[in-house]
Amino acid sequence: MLYHLLYPLHTLFSVLNVFRYITFRTIYASLTAFFICFFFGPWVISRLTRLQVGQYIREDGPKSHISKAGTPTMGGILIVGAVALSVLLWADLTEPFVWITLLVLIGFGAVGFVDDYLMQIKRRSKGLSVRGKLLLQTGFGLVAGVLVYLSPNFSTEVTIPFFKTASPDLGWGYVLFTALMIVGASNAVNLTDGLDGLAIGPVIIAATTYMVFAYVAGNVKIANYLQITYVPGSGELAILCGAMAGAGLGFLWFNAYPAEVFMGDTGSLSLGATLGIMAVITKQEILLALVGGLFVIEALSVIFQVGFFKMTHGRRIFRMAPLHHHFELKGWPEPKVIVRFWIIAIALALLAMSTLKLR
Repeated sequence: MLYHLLYPLHTLFSVLNVFRYITFRTIYASLTAFFICFFFGPWVISRLTRLQVGQYIREDGPKSHISKAGTPTMGGILIVGAVALSVLLWADLTEPFVWITLLVLIGFGAVGFVDDYLMQIKRRSKGLSVRGKLLLQTGFGLVAGVLVYLSPNFSTEVTIPFFKTASPDLGWGYVLFTALMIVGASNAVNLTDGLDGLAIGPVIIAATTYMVFAYVAGNVKIANYLQITYVPGSGELAILCGAMAGAGLGFLWFNAYPAEVFMGDTGSLSLGATLGIMAVITKQEILLALVGGLFVIEALSVIFQVGFFKMTHGRRIFRMAPLHHHFELKGWPEPKVIVRFWIIAIALALLAMSTLKLR
């Protein structure tokens, strides 16, 4: 909105020429999202507390979590709102990829909101059914996949890291692949969201990484130099990634240990899905498994735990899944688990960015 209002005036006021630069708008989208979360956070927390939207604590979980019962959740409303508003203010809204990504962000945010609403306000013990939630997620994922597939000149080849020529073309199957990426990333982040600040930290790191990927993929000169797929219009998504990182930092101010608010499914499902669609549009699909490696590890720990439990009639691999609870039960203090997982996320992100030159 600001871009469309102010940039046309650059012929009269030369200072407004800065609005043409994606880097400038990314910085200010980040700051806008940060300050929205920072200033409106206390009000949102107060409203959620008044509505008695308190976090449910698993009875079989670590005993240290009992004190968290009643902490306001559904704080993802703040993140989704901050990101969407910042993007509408600073992005070039004529780019279809911006709208596709916003659709995923808001659509999955709505699924998470309904789940949180039924559980926290309507007092349904499990919110949406697993099947119902998965169907809604798959529906939004397929819609996004179709929109990406129909985008002019968009390649349906999947980029394989470290290989220049290995790029299988999925054709119409890319729609299903996109839906799988989005739904998988969404649920992986959701499983990671179990400790104060544990999920939002790696989300900030992953969003910052894809901010770089979006910028280079949308710049024909840099893309050709790095020998990566050039995706016209994808550079504007750097603004959305910047807004995600800024909103994440603003939310972390209140979500850091000891947390004053949790993001709930409203935040975790929407942020994970947005990372998934970002990976698809920037043509760094497989690399999401490395950028979001921490989310993958957490999701796999649950899958292996459940599978092993059923196969062995009650035996476990971990003391508790997801993996962060295993380390808690081993005696690691919660802040140590959180910071060490953040360190892993940073290391994986740096390794992922190094692949831009390792071709």
